[in-house]
Amino acid sequence: MNLKSLFSGTLALVLMSFAVQAGDLPDFGGKTVTVVTENAYPPLQFIDPNSGHAIGWEYDAMNEIAKRLNFKPVYQNTSWDAMIQAVADGQYHIGMNGITIRDDRKEKVDFSDPYMRSEVFMLVRGDEDRFNDAKSFAALADGLVGAQAGTTPFYVAVHDVLDGNEQNPRIKLFETFGASVQALKTGDVDVVLTDGTAGKGYAEASEGALKLVGGPLGAEDFGFIFPKGSDLVVPVNAAIKALKEDGTFDTLNKKWFLDYKLGG
Repeated sequence: MNLKSLFSGTLALVLMSFAVQAGDLPDFGGKTVTVVTENAYPPLQFIDPNSGHAIGWEYDAMNEIAKRLNFKPVYQNTSWDAMIQAVADGQYHIGMNGITIRDDRKEKVDFSDPYMRSEVFMLVRGDEDRFNDAKSFAALADGLVGAQAGTTPFYVAVHDVLDGNEQNPRIKLFETFGASVQALKTGDVDVVLTDGTAGKGYAEASEGALKLVGGPLGAEDFGFIFPKGSDLVVPVNAAIKALKEDGTFDTLNKKWFLDYKLGG
């Protein structure tokens, strides 16, 4: 099956367009849709340490989208470094990983409408008193920041916190976001940049071992990604709109960002 087209023929496209315009979500007839993620960005998607199952905000949201559009999501796992290119190459129908909507990425993949807006904050150890914002951290000559290459926090660290040099030795790279947070806890780095929702979850779960400092360093919109020209974009956008309007996303925000305690 061509991963860029779940529907064939002009009639199917006309019917789907009419259904979306009329306010009724299209029906995929139980087709299988492959969804790829990293499972390393709590509380959006991660492995539950208690059950060993993959859970999170994005899983709940995607399962609800699948229910409304009547498709069967089959989840796959890959690294952040490989994800966008793999979706662009048509290996998967959808990618979900707290992916910031950016113009350079739009050259490779199509994005859904935003399903979440987040702000970037500084996550530090609970006893950190050497700096309390981006300016004072930049002035700390031996301060290290942990990040994943190619992510929004990486570029914010490079351009908004440090000197614009992507090879700056003060940036220590990690394969996953979770690994960078662990390095923060053990003192191998001094700060990790994160969206405020995930950072708040880590700070609350740490029982004082971690905290957020300073103000937001910028806002970012998250979207699902698709191969260029995917027939999934329009119906998924219609489902996102419905989930926003009926309060489903608000319920998920409360569940994962207020009620759920990471690691416990």
